[in-house]
Amino acid sequence: MKKEKIEVLNEEDRIIQTEYSDVMKKSFVDYAMSVIIARALPDVRDGLKPVQRRVLYDMNELGLKYDKPHRKSARIVGDTMGKYHPHGDSSIYEALVVMTQSFKKGMPLVDGHGNFGTVEGDGAAAMRYTEARLEKITQEAILADLDKDVVDFTDNFDATEKEPTVLPCRFPNLLVNGSEGIAVGMATNIPPHNFGEVVEACKAYMKNNDITSKELMKYIKGPDFPTGGIVVNQSELAEIYETGMGKIKVRGKVEIEELKGGKTNVVVTEIPYTMIGANIAKFLNDVATLIDTKKTNDVIDITNQSNKDGIRIVFELRKDANPQNFINLLYKKTRLEDTFGFNNLAIVDGRPETLSLKRVIEENVKFQFEICTRKYQKLLEKELEKKEIQEGLIRAVNVIDLIIEILRGSKDRNMAKACMTEGKTEGIKFKSKESKIMASTLDFTEKQANAILDMRLYKLIGLELEALFNENEETLANIDRYKDILGNRDSMAKVIIDDMEKLRREFGKERRTQIEDAEEIVLEEVKPEVIDIMFLMDRFGYAKSVDMVVYERNKEAADAEHKFVFPLKSDGKICIFSDKGIMHTIKAKDLPFGKFRDKGMPIDNISNFNSSNEQALLLANVDDLKFKRLVFITKSAMIKVVDGSEFDVSKRSIAATKLNDGDELVAVFVLEEQKNVVLQTQDGVFLRFGIEEVPEKKKAAVGVRGMKLNKGDFVEAAYLTQNAGDNTITYNGRPFDLHAKVKPGHRDTKGTKIRG
Repeated sequence: MKKEKIEVLNEEDRIIQTEYSDVMKKSFVDYAMSVIIARALPDVRDGLKPVQRRVLYDMNELGLKYDKPHRKSARIVGDTMGKYHPHGDSSIYEALVVMTQSFKKGMPLVDGHGNFGTVEGDGAAAMRYTEARLEKITQEAILADLDKDVVDFTDNFDATEKEPTVLPCRFPNLLVNGSEGIAVGMATNIPPHNFGEVVEACKAYMKNNDITSKELMKYIKGPDFPTGGIVVNQSELAEIYETGMGKIKVRGKVEIEELKGGKTNVVVTEIPYTMIGANIAKFLNDVATLIDTKKTNDVIDITNQSNKDGIRIVFELRKDANPQNFINLLYKKTRLEDTFGFNNLAIVDGRPETLSLKRVIEENVKFQFEICTRKYQKLLEKELEKKEIQEGLIRAVNVIDLIIEILRGSKDRNMAKACMTEGKTEGIKFKSKESKIMASTLDFTEKQANAILDMRLYKLIGLELEALFNENEETLANIDRYKDILGNRDSMAKVIIDDMEKLRREFGKERRTQIEDAEEIVLEEVKPEVIDIMFLMDRFGYAKSVDMVVYERNKEAADAEHKFVFPLKSDGKICIFSDKGIMHTIKAKDLPFGKFRDKGMPIDNISNFNSSNEQALLLANVDDLKFKRLVFITKSAMIKVVDGSEFDVSKRSIAATKLNDGDELVAVFVLEEQKNVVLQTQDGVFLRFGIEEVPEKKKAAVGVRGMKLNKGDFVEAAYLTQNAGDNTITYNGRPFDLHAKVKPGHRDTKGTKIRG
């Protein structure tokens, strides 16, 4: 295909020719990288997406410390959007909300005040109603030391502010809080882990850089979901954490409570992490469906007693129920056992990369050494500066009389400063020649000179001088310590480990998720008892089934009020033949089963039948058709007999017969003892012939012509009749005996026109 070209006219009227495909390719790649790097995926160093990082940094700039009052979320969102994140306020608020939710994050980073949603999927209140501030760990372990030049800053979107490219997080937040995000062509899904275990893994790696991911799992047992639960494929975790991808099977935790009177309650106390939100309601609906479809008859009542203290979903069982079998049913047929798709994808050095457990720890420890190096370089610079000033002040104290003489004899500050730094004595009045000679030897640095000039007289008091000497000793000790940390990797590692250990002691929590290798759930399904039922469908298309006893009790009303009434088994199927030549099937178990006066359900809702463009000609029990034959008659007078066994199929819809273009079925009959076929056209032409003249065909055949039609005429109705008996119909509003009025004929002949 020929490529299109874009012609761009600039100010100098030069035409730049560019391949359209090249422009599209470049634009899409730019867009994809923007989504991947700047929006959807977390950075391996601080475990945060850009929007999360900007929210936390803005809260820090607003002074929302953990020990200060909460501030309106709308203020935080507006400030973040205006300064750092020029996108929709809903995405910013959503990021803020998630960072407050203890049921989603292993360690919430924001302290929310107000309605920030629930584990059951209730959304947070509008941002104008809620308030927030930083959590203590966020302030002390993620945002601390920003003033020490430990990370790089860059311009914001309009170059009016500076923002950090990464936050100086002092623990692997990517593992502790996990992450989820969908980018272009890739996605990340990382579960939360236990804070204490992650710290221990970092310590182990720093002591032995050759440690493997499998060996690190001695410390990190596996995910630690805030919702608890049980990981049941422990033996597969080693490979999952080595490759960074895999499926983690999680089960909810269930308890059995024995009650008085022999009753039993099955109580769900912990749920899989994947069930949080709307999936709890779906779980309850799934259980209700199991009850409705007779998969279990053990449940008497279901109550959801969950609250802010935790999950508690209670199933009250019958006295003779097997609680373990019911629990197995929940694990097998609902999301109480679910799969967490582990995909450890994060940004490393500006590129997305799927990481093993060791790589995450390795990158984080590397980052710890980087921020630690920058921190202590900054501290060392400050201490060296203090040392310079302190040494200048100590030296000045020893010649304080000379300093005072210089100050009194100088005309201005600059003259005194020049004397102290360069020994310039011109213009200064001295009391003696010796003082002038001594002054000419002074060589204080500029910082020392400024400190001396700014010094207050009370600093010459004895105690103040002693404090100065002590401070200098402390400064020298700090310089030695900082140089040791910067010059010795083991010393720096010890500092990092001590910091992490302090955080672990203060913020560490017990593991909530059990890790084990559980046996596969084996469900002994009890097949529901097969009973005889009666199918009922009224003229409006509402269908239902009732017990045979109920039908017998209401037989007269049932037959009068319903268009189709026939018996079947509770495990049977019903077929619907429509005028479009299609047969639809319905399983009896899909029908609403209940009281006689229940309305039922539209047949459209439980089958592929569409009442808006199809007409139901025959409904029958599939089992009854297996040993019978069906007669098909079309509008163009095509007719055939088909063996009923051809319609015992598993598909929900099939072609029941082949129709010519523009043709449609007029009637479908189950052939019993009838001997004759009567065709009636729109113009009032009737033809009666024996059923033996109609050949038996396959359902895929068109059939044979049953009657020669006049031009423009078509079959309007058809009947099967007996040779003897009542064969009366209503024609033109009057009784009409088909055998008395219509003479016998033969198939494929013209009938007799009968006037009213």
